[in-house]
Amino acid sequence: MHNFTPIPAIIGGAMIGFAAAMMLIINGKIAGISGIIGSLSKPVKGDRGWRIAFIAGLVAGPLVVQVLTGQLAAITIENDVPSLITGGLLVGFGTRLGSGCTSGHGVCGISRWSTRSIVATLIFMLAGVATVYIIRHGLA
Repeated sequence: MHNFTPIPAIIGGAMIGFAAAMMLIINGKIAGISGIIGSLSKPVKGDRGWRIAFIAGLVAGPLVVQVLTGQLAAITIENDVPSLITGGLLVGFGTRLGSGCTSGHGVCGISRWSTRSIVATLIFMLAGVATVYIIRHGLA
């Protein structure tokens, strides 16, 4: 961990928590990305605008940081395109199977003490740990 920056991480986490809380308090909705994007295909009347604004905010956020700081975090993708597509499809399948994504369960569900979200987040984390272990150390 050569780029550990605790202060920006704490500020960013607090901002995510605040945004998720405001979404629930003001809009009565969970700030889970898979649910927000998934419901765009069959929106309820008056529901599409805030969903598009939410997604636009996700895209605009890094651009605002770049304008304010003059720099953007370097992103390096070391996998090939077929691996990225496969991973994306597996994540999409998993969010449907798990009735939500890490943001919905991990940030919003746990904060509401949802048993389903706590279990789902534990499974996400264990699967992530197992995947990293297998990739780095192999099965043997």
